Amino acid sequence: MTLSGKSVVVLGAGRSGRAAAALALREGAEVHVHDAAFSIEGMPAGVHVHPGASVEKGGAVKCELLVISPGIDTYGPLVAAYSAGAAETIGETEFGYRYYEGRIIGITGTNGKTTTTELVERILKAGGYDAAPCGNYGHPLCEIVLREPMPNAVSLELSSFQLETIHDFRPDVSIWLNFAPDHMDRYPTVQAYFDAKFRIFMNQNADDTAIVRTGENLPGIKPKVVTFSTEDPQADWFSDGRRISRRGVEVLDLEVSTRMRGLHNAENAMAAIAACEAIGISLEAARTALDGYAPPLHRCELVRTLDGVEYLNDSKATNLHALESALRSQTRPVVLIAGGKEKGLDYAPVVPLLGKKAVAAVTYGQIAAPLAAIFSSAVPVEQVTTLTEAVEAARKLAPRGGTILLSPGTSSFDQFSGYEQRGDVFRELVLNLR
Repeated sequence: MTLSGKSVVVLGAGRSGRAAAALALREGAEVHVHDAAFSIEGMPAGVHVHPGASVEKGGAVKCELLVISPGIDTYGPLVAAYSAGAAETIGETEFGYRYYEGRIIGITGTNGKTTTTELVERILKAGGYDAAPCGNYGHPLCEIVLREPMPNAVSLELSSFQLETIHDFRPDVSIWLNFAPDHMDRYPTVQAYFDAKFRIFMNQNADDTAIVRTGENLPGIKPKVVTFSTEDPQADWFSDGRRISRRGVEVLDLEVSTRMRGLHNAENAMAAIAACEAIGISLEAARTALDGYAPPLHRCELVRTLDGVEYLNDSKATNLHALESALRSQTRPVVLIAGGKEKGLDYAPVVPLLGKKAVAAVTYGQIAAPLAAIFSSAVPVEQVTTLTEAVEAARKLAPRGGTILLSPGTSSFDQFSGYEQRGDVFRELVLNLR
């Protein structure tokens, strides 16, 4: 892709936009960055900045290439206005791909992308690659391309927003973790959201590999399919939530070798190992990479085991779907700690799952009373005010061999500045238990 002397417009001045602008500048383009903000800072010398982007201003812009940052609505009026005068419109991921020369493992799904991206990076490095995590996690792909030397493999987390704007992008290995409705503030229908994510397979062929969760409806994909499951023992990779097996042969015991817990983390690990095996990395290297691994903070993070009870910090569960995912993944009897800000959500759908997975629940915060009323139809519930009280109550309710799971199911802003602070407080409370 030759850009020397051509006009490139980057829409969006965040990290992805800055990386795209730097790459276009390196390739000899005349680079203009437009953003709706009233000031634009941090751009490389030589980049022309245009604050106050609007539909009216976009309609007057002409360029050979328009690069859209992932946070901007691809189908909104702003992009439509800027695209009208562009010879080609692509996203930052597609732009970086056109200059990237290494192996790509692309990861998408509604839940679990970040953990899987980290695992893939670790395994790639253990297998001898100079790997980097990037995309929706880590660094924009354009930043990776600008490195000297350029990493020879990437673990690339891909959101639906990034996949909307690919044209030629083709990963060596794609990972499809799962699918559930999300981002309905951006997509008109669930099918539209699915279609955006499904584009990860768009350019793959029989020489490529797709790592796919058993039971996902992915019609007509062309790459070789490798399956993983925590439900179907006939899948290529199977786990009961603790032991991972490849075609019937045990590969890894998560509870012995890692700090990962739950069926969903077993799925993430299987997908990562299978993806790296597809490009020639040995299972021995994968085991070495995962030894001692702990998932990212606040995502079913194992804080400690005390008196035979595991304490999991899933503070990032700020909505009903995340709460359901955390509950579904548990293999031990659960005491659920849930609560926080009242957002007007309907928690009734989680009640049947709660009855199957939990032995008790503790609710706290602004939503404590209505949540207790709903949950009490499935399990005994104790209602308290603060997270400190919730931890104390849960400890009394938890059986030996059980799990105390902080998975709030709503935002934290009634008592905390964000889910990070909430999770940090929970961790400190648990570590101080005697």
